[in-house]
Amino acid sequence: MDVAIRRADRNDRELVVRVLDEAFQGDPVSGWVFPGEEHRRATHHRLMAAFADTVLAEGRIDLVEDGTACALWLPVPAAPVAESAAPAGAADEAETLRQEVDPENGRVELIARLMAEAHPADRAHEYLWMIGVVPGHQGRGLGTALIRPVLERCDREGLPAYLEASSPRSVPLYERLGFAALDRTLDLPDGPRMWPMWREPRG
Repeated sequence: MDVAIRRADRNDRELVVRVLDEAFQGDPVSGWVFPGEEHRRATHHRLMAAFADTVLAEGRIDLVEDGTACALWLPVPAAPVAESAAPAGAADEAETLRQEVDPENGRVELIARLMAEAHPADRAHEYLWMIGVVPGHQGRGLGTALIRPVLERCDREGLPAYLEASSPRSVPLYERLGFAALDRTLDLPDGPRMWPMWREPRG
């Protein structure tokens, strides 16, 4: 599939936030973090904006030229051996995120903490934080087109890759790209399951 993709910059921030907001309104995890459709529609975009700001500053966002899909990648260094699985400062970052996004919603902070705790820390890797395709364009191969170039670079550089699948229907897609589910799931309290997945570089 021939898809025009470019790297997003700060001028694309609002477009990236809109794509992510539209793509994840019906996602099981977003529904758990923001229960109630009216509240989710009013607040969800703030979380997407926080994610976009972090990745624009520290990683890369690949954007389909026509604004129908984007992928957020972060380079993650190996943590010092003495550190725990959760990155240093993860608890403070989770609390700050809640205050910025939805101060009365403890689930914003909780999911950030749980994801940090589940994130492998012993090896440097590329982290596919989010990939979103707007409704009406899903199932056309845009996600694969966005992911493949980064995975090809990972293979050239000998880097693993990591992600959390937020719905069971996305797991087979990632498996076809070489990811494998880790031996643990991330089960949100009274909520959906997430599947941490790891990909070793291919020679």
